[in-house]
Amino acid sequence: MIIRGANEGDKPSIWAMLEPVFRAGETYAIDRDISGPAALDYWFGPERRVFVAEDGAELLGTYYIVRNQKGGGSHVCNCGYVTAAAARGKGVARAMLAHSLDLAPTLGFRAMQYNCVISTNTRAVDTWTRAGFDTVGRLPGAFEMPDGQEVDALVMFRRL
Repeated sequence: MIIRGANEGDKPSIWAMLEPVFRAGETYAIDRDISGPAALDYWFGPERRVFVAEDGAELLGTYYIVRNQKGGGSHVCNCGYVTAAAARGKGVARAMLAHSLDLAPTLGFRAMQYNCVISTNTRAVDTWTRAGFDTVGRLPGAFEMPDGQEVDALVMFRRL
């Protein structure tokens, strides 16, 4: 598996990974009915650098890195990660996380923050915690699941 910068030709495969995750509405605060073009505009948003995890010709995952805030908060980055359904549980997310942790300081970032980690997404919470992230905030009931249940959103942070 290699991790490389995403290109225009990757967009259909990236949408194929994003669509089921966004449609499920359980891990990203994104409109569940978002269109493919709008989702790709979000993923490839301003100032975002987008990467893909690739094995041969198959894309296994994607992530972006972007500064979390402007001005006084611009030394902290934010990332979003999605693993292809068929590649889950195979270390792809951990590899993308490691790549982003190595890359962030080279881009001038001194910390990484995840603003809205859904507490029921235990696989992500466990992965980030094992990688040294602290839960620095808990937003009670800040995320509404598709069934209407409100669950907590976590703010997770790590100095680099």
